[in-house]
Amino acid sequence: METINLLKNDPYLIPYKQKIVERINNAKYTEIKLCREKNIVDFSNAHLFYGLHKTNEGWIYRDWLPNASEVFLIGNFSDWKLNSDFQLAKHDNGKFSIILPENYLKHGDLYKLYVKWNGGEGERVPAFSHRVIQDETTKIFSAEVYTPVKKYKFKHKTPKKLNSVLVYEAHIGMSSEQEKVSTFQEFRKNVLPHVVKSGYNVLQLMAIQEHPYYGSFGYHVSNFFAVSSRFGTPEDLKELIDEAHKNGLMVIMDLVHSHAVKNVNEGISNYDGSEYQYFHQGAKGLHPAWDSRCFNYGKTEVLHFLLSNCKFWLDEYNFDGFRFDGVTSMLYLNHGLETDFTSYDQYFNDNQDEDAITYLMLANKLIHKIKPHAIVIAEEMSGMPGIATPLTEGGYGFDYRLAMGVPDFWIKLIKEFKDEQWKVGDIFYQLTNKRNDEKVISYAESHDQALVGDKTIITRLADKDLYFFMNIDLINLNIERAIALHKIIRLLTISTAGDGYLNFMGNEFAHPEWIDFPREGNGWSYAYARRQWSLYKNELLAYHYLGEFDKQMVNVTKKHAILSAIKPFAIIQNNDDQVLIFKRAELLFVFNLSPLKSYEGYGFEIDKGKYQIIFNSDAKEFLGYERLDEEMIYETHEFNKKHYLQLYIPTRIGFILQKIN
Repeated sequence: METINLLKNDPYLIPYKQKIVERINNAKYTEIKLCREKNIVDFSNAHLFYGLHKTNEGWIYRDWLPNASEVFLIGNFSDWKLNSDFQLAKHDNGKFSIILPENYLKHGDLYKLYVKWNGGEGERVPAFSHRVIQDETTKIFSAEVYTPVKKYKFKHKTPKKLNSVLVYEAHIGMSSEQEKVSTFQEFRKNVLPHVVKSGYNVLQLMAIQEHPYYGSFGYHVSNFFAVSSRFGTPEDLKELIDEAHKNGLMVIMDLVHSHAVKNVNEGISNYDGSEYQYFHQGAKGLHPAWDSRCFNYGKTEVLHFLLSNCKFWLDEYNFDGFRFDGVTSMLYLNHGLETDFTSYDQYFNDNQDEDAITYLMLANKLIHKIKPHAIVIAEEMSGMPGIATPLTEGGYGFDYRLAMGVPDFWIKLIKEFKDEQWKVGDIFYQLTNKRNDEKVISYAESHDQALVGDKTIITRLADKDLYFFMNIDLINLNIERAIALHKIIRLLTISTAGDGYLNFMGNEFAHPEWIDFPREGNGWSYAYARRQWSLYKNELLAYHYLGEFDKQMVNVTKKHAILSAIKPFAIIQNNDDQVLIFKRAELLFVFNLSPLKSYEGYGFEIDKGKYQIIFNSDAKEFLGYERLDEEMIYETHEFNKKHYLQLYIPTRIGFILQKIN
């Protein structure tokens, strides 16, 4: 039985064995029903059938509109008027199609559907459009015939399977220092080299699927198969991904299958005049917190659409996987809202969307069939058992779960407790607390913590002093504290991380500004929808040294394979001293969080040998005070047949020692 390993790893799941088996069987039966004589990879080709395609016969357009009575193609080729020459033929099961001579359409033509149904009619952007653009004057979105003369051909292979992941989360549009929407080409030339030098091995791209409102951060998707045209062309994106592969980075994208934008004119809401084509009808089809539409994962056509969408991005753009957005919202009928998950009963009751769970299991199977070494990450905060456990062991098949509780923990600590109240035992527990059968990606902060209404760690620590005292000749006590804790928090987070680490673009050098996209409330300004790279490049500012710290920290983590090593083993968790010492990857990690107490000759039991510092948050190159002699060899001494090491541990410091013999 496939559930054996999941149940072995967590005996508390045994009372829920029947429900776990049911979920496994649901996925099996659904796959059989969907695929029939095909396999899941061949089934997931809706994008090759539906939409506009150029063939030997000319142009063919197909769509699924079960509630429609009449459907027309309209565009500049028809003067945007209904024309019988462009009326689609109606077939069984809600399918419509039309074949047009090759000379009827050309690259760059704009087009839409005009759909009629009982009681209404209207324009629609085709659901399977691969290219959608917005008119700069009218702001109206239309599909574009996209057949460039020179299509980009990938030159570089996907990097080999990674044992652990270091994710650089990035948003193309806000990646420039200029107050504007940046492009794929600009990111490739200006930001990608920084990501490579910084040591990260996975590039996560946000907001790739077309979305009508820029300020949604890409999470209100309208056109699931279209690259957001505000960043450039599909060929530009392919070139960026290829360049990343050339430099050894895997590239994943934020995939939004948890909901869709409500917009009728741009998206697939009321696409054929009905509420229920792709979504649930009534209140169940509306997300109460996100003001968006909720998919009906129980419908064959919806599964066909979404599974094909997964395959499309892997095949067409050579992405190496996905971060599935909003997985918690998918798992629960109440979307996990206002719920504290404190009992296993909350994972196995009538509140789960079993159809969504089946979809996620099938999606993970499909993705790994297409790309066995794909990276698939669940943004999931409820702690659903099995979410990042392999399908073969009874789980849902994600490779990683985001450890969303870690940044929440750091925020709570900074907000609610004085520095001298930080308990290292509690910190160590919170940072290492995870299920044994799943891999997690830890992070101190992501884009969520940088949004308006929230605060980044550096802003919480330094507040307004960021604007006056970050020059290295003007640093005051508050900034001194902020710099020290910013480094310690990151080093603690990465060195205890389950199996991966994530950083959002700019946070590596403590970007001082929040993210606020252009909107009416800020006068449609781009001032905060950008990244100030000049702060990092300026060696007169503390940002430069924090960026250098992050770079060296990531490279030490890679060099010593820290993230792929077994769980950290605590040696000292002294809450009174605020000293934490633990072992991992044959390294010794030492932290003193006390703002007041340094310790001379701090002794503890350890393996016999000689040790030397290999990384030190207090180094001068990281704007530290060089209170440790990094050339010194620390040797254990024997007492009562045990071996002890004694260290000088200054205030607010984190450092790593390696055994040298």
